[in-house]
Amino acid sequence: MGAMAATAFVTILVGLAVFQAALASGAPLGEFAWGGQSRVLPPRLRGGSVVAILLYGVFAAIIMQRADIVSLLPGGDWLGVACWFVVGYCALGIPLNAISRSRKERLVMTPLVAVLFVLSLVVAWSA
Repeated sequence: MGAMAATAFVTILVGLAVFQAALASGAPLGEFAWGGQSRVLPPRLRGGSVVAILLYGVFAAIIMQRADIVSLLPGGDWLGVACWFVVGYCALGIPLNAISRSRKERLVMTPLVAVLFVLSLVVAWSA
């Protein structure tokens, strides 16, 4: 169960990374992210999208290793803590997206982050 959840988690993150890359490149999708204030993100938020992509990569490595699918990171007790950090990060994302001023962000990102939360929770409990 953990391996399937981890694979689904990473698949969603890859899609989000592509979305963030599009935002960072100036695609007019800003209504779906970062509070939806700008159709095309300003430079500061474009930088935030690049940071998000990097975070997604770290989160993917943590989740995949915790599910014993890959071995990219040094092992140890820290991996369990890191996995629970990812769970917490996803949990925090649910209300933050739900209170966005952007209706599009609320409708798309809130359920997406909720799914990421459930999948990361499955991985954390399975390991």
